Amino acid sequence: MTSRNAPATRQRILEHARRQFARHGYTAITVKGVADAAGVSPNLITRYFGGKEGLFVAATRVEIPVEDSFGGERSELGVRLAASIVRRWSGDPGEDPLLVLQRASGERPEAAEALAAFLDANSLEPLRRYLRDIGLDDAEARHRAAAIDAFVLGVSTRRRVLRSELGNPAELEAWLGTVIQRLADG
Repeated sequence: MTSRNAPATRQRILEHARRQFARHGYTAITVKGVADAAGVSPNLITRYFGGKEGLFVAATRVEIPVEDSFGGERSELGVRLAASIVRRWSGDPGEDPLLVLQRASGERPEAAEALAAFLDANSLEPLRRYLRDIGLDDAEARHRAAAIDAFVLGVSTRRRVLRSELGNPAELEAWLGTVIQRLADG
C-alpha cells in the first residue's frame, strides 16, 4: 500500500498544471490532461482546487524578488535588473507562473487583470519607490518606472510568448541592462 501525502500530491499537480498552462495556454488544457500528467485522478484536482479555474488561479501565484535589484546605486540598476530578468527567463518555462499569466492574458480577461495588478504591485510600484527614494521627484520616478516596465513587458512578450529568439542569454542581458539604464537615467 502506498502512503498518501496530500501536500506532495497537490504540489505535483501544480507543477504539471504550470507546465501545461505555460506551454499551451488556458483553453487547451483539461483537468483530465493535468491529472493524467500528474498521475492522479481528476477528482483530486476538483478536491484540491475546485476545478480548472481554481487550478489556474493556484498555478499562477507569482513571486518576483524585484526588490533584491534595488540595493545599490542607480548607475548599476540596469545591470542588476537585467541579470534578475534573464535568470528568470532562462529557467524552465513550465515553472514560471508569470509566463502562465502572460500567455493566458490573451484568452482570459481575468488573467490579464491579474497580470496587470501583479506587475503594478510587484514591479512598477517598487521601481517607482526606488527611483523616488534615490532623488527623483514622484512624477519623474513614475514616468521612468512605467517606461522600464513597458519595455521589459514588451521584450518578455516577444521572447517568451511569441517565442522570438533575441540572442543568447549574455547578449540579451547586456542589451537589457543598457536600455533599462538609459530609461532609468532619463
